[in-house]
Amino acid sequence: MRNTGFVQLLLSSGLRRQEGGSLLTFELPTQRLRHGRYCHGRVAAAVTRSKRSRVFYASVDALGQVETYVQSERAWAVQRAQAEGRYERLPVVRLVTRVTRGLKPKVQWVDRDGVVGEQELSCLGWRERQWLFVEGPEGPEPAWLWLTEQGMPMSPDRWNGVFRTANLRCEDVLLTPGERKIERSFRLAEVRGRSPYATPHAARHSMALYMLIVLNQLMETRYGLTKAERRDFALLFGDPWWLVKTLLGHADVETTKRHYLAPVAHLQLESILAVAESTDEDKDVEDLDGVFARLARETAAIQDIDTLVGAAV
Repeated sequence: MRNTGFVQLLLSSGLRRQEGGSLLTFELPTQRLRHGRYCHGRVAAAVTRSKRSRVFYASVDALGQVETYVQSERAWAVQRAQAEGRYERLPVVRLVTRVTRGLKPKVQWVDRDGVVGEQELSCLGWRERQWLFVEGPEGPEPAWLWLTEQGMPMSPDRWNGVFRTANLRCEDVLLTPGERKIERSFRLAEVRGRSPYATPHAARHSMALYMLIVLNQLMETRYGLTKAERRDFALLFGDPWWLVKTLLGHADVETTKRHYLAPVAHLQLESILAVAESTDEDKDVEDLDGVFARLARETAAIQDIDTLVGAAV
């Protein structure tokens, strides 16, 4: 539940590994947007690459998976750690006494020696966040969202190992013993293409591609804008590239185009959308499954997991 919750959160929000991996329990978004399909939260400046705080959005479904993890696996890990006295042996524990509201919320705490301290929430780095504890039903427990099986805060870089293990499990099922002996970078393209390969950053790339296609689809199909109207809309609200750039937290839209959407750089977006057919005229957004499946067939940099796993089955 922890691993799938983390992946769904990154796929939904486009957060970086460190941004999503260093969230605190009380930072999970709870305020729903209009229509209730997404919630919005704020990433602390100290854990971002640009050192600037920004708003992020996550789907209600993804947050529901995270909440399920919090109430089950995470709660069990905390109970075991408390029973074994792991938290009592930690060198630094800061028990949160209050989180203020406002534009710049602050975290107030008291340590084991009774020394009171506070810091602006956005200024807390990922290491300092691991020292924060909150009072739980059975005693102090980490405020850090993602915990190991031992109930201890899981460092953001450890997610690389989680993804690596998942990739190896896919290879065990989908590749032959001889193919697995060859390091991935030296395998034939046909062999690499038969087994899904994911990293934490791949979730961010996937979210960027999905949002670009959907935003263009909304502009061209749902809103029915002419070229002139699209130009006016872009001047007022920004074009889809600019909107995706904002969601990802990039300073320059060229970074979004050059690095994150390179897999479709050789494809004309108009031709991508031209073959997308709506299955129901009354739907708000067209069915795009076929569009993404076709993109996966036309470029090696995009993986269609359903196709890969379906072929194996």
